[in-house]
Amino acid sequence: MHFNSKFWLKFSLINLLIVALLGLLMRYKIGFEFPFFDQKHLQHSHSHFAFSGWISHTLMVLMIGFLEKRIKKIENRFLEKYNKVLIANLICAYGMLVFFIIQGYGLFSIVFSTSSIVVACAFAYYFIKDLKLISNNDLSKKWFKAALFFNVISSLGTFVLAYMMVTKNIHQEEYLASIYYYLHFQYNGWFFFACMGLLFSFLQLKSDDNPFFKNVFKLFFAACIPAYFLSTLWLDLPIWIYILTVIAAFIQVYSWFRFLIIIIKSKREFIENFPFFLRYILLFVGFALSVKFLLQLGSTIPAISQLAFGFRPIVIAYLHLVLLAIISLFLLFYIYANHLIHFNQPIKIGLIIFSIGVLINEIILAIQGIASFSYTVIPFANEMLFGAAIILVSGIGITAYYSIKKVKNHPLL
Repeated sequence: MHFNSKFWLKFSLINLLIVALLGLLMRYKIGFEFPFFDQKHLQHSHSHFAFSGWISHTLMVLMIGFLEKRIKKIENRFLEKYNKVLIANLICAYGMLVFFIIQGYGLFSIVFSTSSIVVACAFAYYFIKDLKLISNNDLSKKWFKAALFFNVISSLGTFVLAYMMVTKNIHQEEYLASIYYYLHFQYNGWFFFACMGLLFSFLQLKSDDNPFFKNVFKLFFAACIPAYFLSTLWLDLPIWIYILTVIAAFIQVYSWFRFLIIIIKSKREFIENFPFFLRYILLFVGFALSVKFLLQLGSTIPAISQLAFGFRPIVIAYLHLVLLAIISLFLLFYIYANHLIHFNQPIKIGLIIFSIGVLINEIILAIQGIASFSYTVIPFANEMLFGAAIILVSGIGITAYYSIKKVKNHPLL
């Protein structure tokens, strides 16, 4: 018996295409007239489905694949329980996709989003239990445990939000703090730590290779909880929390760049064995993550923090930097670099187009954000962002179509 990663990853690609299409629809509504659908409802559907249907689903599939490789004897029960978890997660994801569009925060959308948290907890329970069968020398193990821990605690933010929406008792500061709490522990906790676990596995990193490989986990884990306050610097925080937040930002910058230098030195030959376009995507992800950590450190300067959180384009640019340029591109890299879905020429073209769309989208959002500091309006910014969304949809559309289409796919060597 084998876990059918390819089958489940096809859903991942379809879901990413749906996320991109919703983003395109929202961009069209901003730039042009389109009276159907509520923009806020579309935004909720877009973000919830991106988190559950694309990123969380894909991480679960890749983590189950990791587990299967390392457990010598796989029982049917092992596969059945995870298949059930993945089915339940997809049902919740599609439920949120539909009902957030129809009703925003309503009964059914809240039921599906709450159910997705239950599914996440079930997955965490099963996965941590099965991780015990793997040697403690495997460095990926701690990253995955931490990822699941952060995924579970991020749900507190969702419950607070749901309570505010249902009771209509919304306080702006608490509302924003709850959103940022959920987002932080999702993308800086669950997403980042799970991706690092996959990266350690992919690069076959061992503690014997370099003692810092053990320490980098401890440093990132220690920094993750206080780093939440990087998202709430606009609040009147006590001085000790502010100092702790600055230290956390410094730790992340130090840990990442030291880790990056070690990887470049020790794994250059290993990475150079991969096709150029996959190396290009990995380079893109590494650069984007470096920018992210430097931006976080920069945001600890109060004047910059006030400006950054005061302008919506800055927040959107940052979120897209993390979710598209770092997490999404890394997951696509991992899928094709490991030949979980064999790639061919059209898939290669689709991935390059998608990465170009990500870059253009980030550049336009960054320019729009910087210009908003001086209240300068960038002409045709919305039309250009709509154009970038078309490129994103085209890229992932080509990738998904040729990944799912039944043709003889041969890896390009």
